[in-house]
Amino acid sequence: MEEQMITTLALMDNLWVIVGTFLVLLMLGGFILLEAGSTRMKNAGHIAGKTIFTAGIGSLVFWAVGYGFIYGEGNWFIGLGSFFYGDASFSGEGLSPAVDFMFQMMFALVALTIAFGGFAERAKLSAYVIFAVLFSALIYPVVAHWIWGGGWLADHGKQDFAGSTVVHLTGAMAALAATIVLKPRIGKYNKDGSSNEIAGHNQVFTALGVLLLWVGWFGFNGASTFGVADAFFGFAILNTQLAAAAGAVAAMLVAWALTGKADVPTTLNGALAGLVAITAPAGFVDPWAAVVIGLIGGVIVVFSMKLFDKARIDDPIFALSVHGTVGVWGTLANGLFAVPAFSTDIGWGQAGLFYGGGFTQLGVQAMGVVTSGLYAFVVAFIILKVMDKVMGGIRVTEEEEIIGLDLSEHGGYGYPENIPHPSDKPGA
Repeated sequence: MEEQMITTLALMDNLWVIVGTFLVLLMLGGFILLEAGSTRMKNAGHIAGKTIFTAGIGSLVFWAVGYGFIYGEGNWFIGLGSFFYGDASFSGEGLSPAVDFMFQMMFALVALTIAFGGFAERAKLSAYVIFAVLFSALIYPVVAHWIWGGGWLADHGKQDFAGSTVVHLTGAMAALAATIVLKPRIGKYNKDGSSNEIAGHNQVFTALGVLLLWVGWFGFNGASTFGVADAFFGFAILNTQLAAAAGAVAAMLVAWALTGKADVPTTLNGALAGLVAITAPAGFVDPWAAVVIGLIGGVIVVFSMKLFDKARIDDPIFALSVHGTVGVWGTLANGLFAVPAFSTDIGWGQAGLFYGGGFTQLGVQAMGVVTSGLYAFVVAFIILKVMDKVMGGIRVTEEEEIIGLDLSEHGGYGYPENIPHPSDKPGA
């Protein structure tokens, strides 16, 4: 009877994590709507298509080498083993290897999609293809191994429940490298340094994208419990909901106070900021702290967006602010708010400063942010600079950028009824 109970519980654990896998994959649909809605109509089909195409590339690379570099038996820097993964076994306890593999793959795909936010509206499709391979093999797996795969940051007790650092900061730092190498979009900045707003074409798409991401985050954070036995996943989801809500409200109020208008895109980015901020602490903090973390994330994202714009860093979907700046805050928040019962007592780092843990965990979190972010940025920058040199440029021509990537890269439009093709002209 006991054996049967263990097996039943293990099957429930596996079912919950595979449901979480589906929810995280659904987040790619959220990113499609978010990025397409936040950019111009002439690039919408390209954005949707490249997200699906590069998810395919990322999946194959993760299967071939990515998972092995993260979780294979290796050293402090990288894992070495479990390449070309294909384990069909199941012991009757814990997660089956295939379920665990699939869940981990989704996180790699989300990080890759975040990184491509820095490419938006100006990169060649070939640049996406090559970078998808190299990011999925050389950047994301290394950081994930350091923190989740038994690497050197794991040895220091680095806390990252579902990936504020591993997924969001890593993707954002690669996006930062891309925005620097690619340079701003045509018409974004004037000679005097002032900025022009290049509005997205569909706020409804953007809002739907945020909602899909919000729902997907319940799998992102909730299924990171890897089980259902004590229903702790419900607690992680509660914290997730509260932080997202607080982030949306805080960003809206700040924008309203600064401009006199409750700006919709800023409010949407505030919700995402709350979600990113709670990703690292979701299973480490109490609900009141989740509200505080989300509120601060919502405030940070507003000023971060303005700071990057002032620095002439063109970030069309605000990936650097939402996933980067707020990813840093979310990671550091563990060092402040982590509760002993969720950290010290289970052997995952120490309690936060406000719970008697001193500055130990905060120091570990800061070290993890600096080293992981620096690694992701430097390697991504080197890769992109080499690609730019070898490929004769990774940015489309001025003419191609003006007519849009739908036509120049794919030969058609995402909205064929709304944008006439040159061949449709009378007498053509």
